[in-house]
Amino acid sequence: MGAFAAFAALGFVAAYVGPIGVALADADTGPESVSLYASSLEDVQSITGDSSAVPAPAVELDRGSYSVYVKPKPTVAPVATGSSASTGWRPPFVTPDPGSAQAIAYDMVKARGWSDDEFACLVALWKKESGWRVNAYNAGSGAYGIPQALPGSKMGSVAADWETNPATQITWGLGYIGGRYGTPCGAWGHSQSTGWY
Repeated sequence: MGAFAAFAALGFVAAYVGPIGVALADADTGPESVSLYASSLEDVQSITGDSSAVPAPAVELDRGSYSVYVKPKPTVAPVATGSSASTGWRPPFVTPDPGSAQAIAYDMVKARGWSDDEFACLVALWKKESGWRVNAYNAGSGAYGIPQALPGSKMGSVAADWETNPATQITWGLGYIGGRYGTPCGAWGHSQSTGWY
């Protein structure tokens, strides 16, 4: 049985290769066999002429009546809230995690009579300033803590633990915001327009 299978396989190979091999052999035996490279040389273009000739002057194209219109960038109108006005986008309110610095701040914001919108502005402001980290330090300016007090020792007017206690830092920060900007959204609007508060 194995001999028959081998003989059958040999027959199939011979039948397949035979006509192709003969055709290829006939193609190579012709008197004018041309390679692919040689046939491509006939298609090459060449430039003939005097190399010292002056080139033709460039033709100036006429634009006709075409003009370019640049679409102006949209301006954002100020949004007024309560006693303070801010410019641009206002952050949405998000309930803080219990026990976090933001939860402490939320209770203090509500105790001052400020709204959830004001708390949302405070969250965005201090996220931008310090990421709500109690030990955030700006080496360039020397600002420290959640509210980025400059210098950080100013927060010592609230309590001696100003370097590590978020409640102390937040108390000082809300007092600063209330005294200088009126509300957190007032401070947020100033920060958005100037880059600092």
